[in-house]
Amino acid sequence: MIKLFRGARRNPSAILLVVQLLGVLVYPAMEGSRGGRVGFEILGIVVLTLAVFSVRSTPGLTWISICLGIPAVVLSLVDVFWPSVAVLVISSVLHAVFYFYAAYSLLRYMLSDHDVSTDELWATGATFTLVAWGFAYLYVFVQALVPGSFTAAVNPQDDRTWMELLFLSFTTLSSTGLSDIVPITSWGRSVVMLEQLAGLGYVAMVVSRLVGLTVAKRR
Repeated sequence: MIKLFRGARRNPSAILLVVQLLGVLVYPAMEGSRGGRVGFEILGIVVLTLAVFSVRSTPGLTWISICLGIPAVVLSLVDVFWPSVAVLVISSVLHAVFYFYAAYSLLRYMLSDHDVSTDELWATGATFTLVAWGFAYLYVFVQALVPGSFTAAVNPQDDRTWMELLFLSFTTLSSTGLSDIVPITSWGRSVVMLEQLAGLGYVAMVVSRLVGLTVAKRR
């Protein structure tokens, strides 16, 4: 247990990545009920806490993460019991800004030197998932302001669920193009294009740099 705790302290990015990937598997079981949404928010609190802990190991300012994360979680819980478009809009914006700031902090951490540590390799995956989460919340924001911004093969007239928008975010950021969720308004397409650019830039600038430094170190 002590070794596990020490490993977590040395590699906070690894814990963040693992919890987020577990969340991808757990989220579908939480959709469709108030209890599930509460569980979803509790899991979100865990992810946010781990993200703050990871930011503490980077040049990012912890207090900024806390000031963004706490209001986002509180508003999300409020939206569970008292749904409101205004609350959803503000909450999704705060979540998006929080995840983007955490991703920015991890990027600074990875690019701060020319040595590639084990935690920096984990941070490569954690940063990707943070950006994907951030854009998913941007999609929630766009859908709240412009209903019908996204459609799908199943129930095309309905608003898309969180899991559907997260799926769209992952497929767009990774440039796989496998999503059946399609933006059909100008605002939706604008955000999707920004995420496509972010995904290409991340692979070209960050991943390729870490791979090059790792190969150079071994040589």
